Amino acid sequence: MAKRLRLVGSAEIRVMLGGVSRQRVYQITNRRDFPEPVATLQMGNVWLAEEVERWIAQRRPED
Repeated sequence: MAKRLRLVGSAEIRVMLGGVSRQRVYQITNRRDFPEPVATLQMGNVWLAEEVERWIAQRRPED
């Protein structure tokens, strides 16, 4: 069975980061250590949700 890819855009990343501003998401997604987007669509870049979740987990450990 094929694995289903989950993709996220900047709006979803805002939510994943706790509701940060659009400007802050732009800054974060342009960091060198942030995962590369898998595609650029008319609405903007999209990333693999798994990679973004891993990146967030590494930088924001649970308390």
